[in-house]
Amino acid sequence: LADRSPEMVIAVLAVLKAGGAYVPLDPDYPEERLRYMLADSGARLLVTGPGLSVSGFSGETLEVNLSSLRTEPAENEPVCVHTDGGSLAYVIYTSGSTGTPKGVAVEHRQAAAFLSGMQRQFPLTEDDVIVLKSSFSFDASIWQLFWWMIPGASMYLLPQGWEKDPALMTEAFTNEGVTTAHFIPAMANSFLDQVEMETEEKRTSLAKTLKHVFAGGEALAPQTAARFARSLPETAVIHGYGPTEATVDAAFFRYEHEKNRERMRLPIGKPVPGARLYILDSEKAVQPIGVAGELYIAGAGVARGYLNRPELTEERFLDDPFYRGERMYQTGDLARWLPDGTVEWLGRMDGQVKIHGYRIEPGEVEAALRQIDGVREAAVVARTEGE
Repeated sequence: LADRSPEMVIAVLAVLKAGGAYVPLDPDYPEERLRYMLADSGARLLVTGPGLSVSGFSGETLEVNLSSLRTEPAENEPVCVHTDGGSLAYVIYTSGSTGTPKGVAVEHRQAAAFLSGMQRQFPLTEDDVIVLKSSFSFDASIWQLFWWMIPGASMYLLPQGWEKDPALMTEAFTNEGVTTAHFIPAMANSFLDQVEMETEEKRTSLAKTLKHVFAGGEALAPQTAARFARSLPETAVIHGYGPTEATVDAAFFRYEHEKNRERMRLPIGKPVPGARLYILDSEKAVQPIGVAGELYIAGAGVARGYLNRPELTEERFLDDPFYRGERMYQTGDLARWLPDGTVEWLGRMDGQVKIHGYRIEPGEVEAALRQIDGVREAAVVARTEGE
């Protein structure tokens, strides 16, 4: 339970190194939700940032602060996990259609496969600086927390709250030499509003350092990608796609302005190294190019399953019909192959929506509404701004 801080990073690494798995608890979540996540995960130890707590937790609580850490011995203890042995790394809770969130259990080997795939596809060097600006309860935080270690690069911790202020962000990116950042598309537009207001000198300075912008959490509009091409022409814009159940991202699409400016929607691209994408009909037969079907994800990044939900795990994590002994995840997304070998996302096959990058199941909201005295039935509809 921690805000974005050095203590948070230290605690996460310590849990992993000790052989445990961490469950990120965002202090902004309602306390009832935090209590449910602690109970459902079976957590015995609650590691907190300074001054944070969850009432009613019966296990041990350990507050981590930099002052106390300085008194600890500096010896480097051996790591207690094996990336090929099925050790659990983390559990991230996502919205659930039954009214309670569900925990997605990801092992070290799946996270390691994803991170090494990112490094092969978008190689960083020791001169790069990744900014950690996402909440660590959001799965995009995984590469922000860990990717920089592979090439010996650096991570910059954006101060808490600055992710909501584009002016502070642009200033920090320039001052700290940030080369790699992640945005949900809604925030990307606010960031670009600020960039376009900056002086030519400041825009040039930012453009010299910011090499990669990854956009994910929801569909990236071509208009937003085109704004990046105009304002920061040297910055590569990568459209990422992937559910938490496939370990962050399963596909990437690199935007090229001259080739893609006429598109009505941007593809989600091609699978990351180690992943496979299938588009199948209701009988699990492969759909030809251009024909819509349900998107399935297979390969090294497919998560262990849902914590304490064996029936749901069995329903969504299926045997891969094309690779004996492997599994695939049924996304519930509608998609199709394009002639150039990329995949185009067409929407959801159920009522799930994305709001500011977070998966929201209307069924969870409906279940909460039905618990109110006097409410017999409830329906939740997602509306876009201006409707």
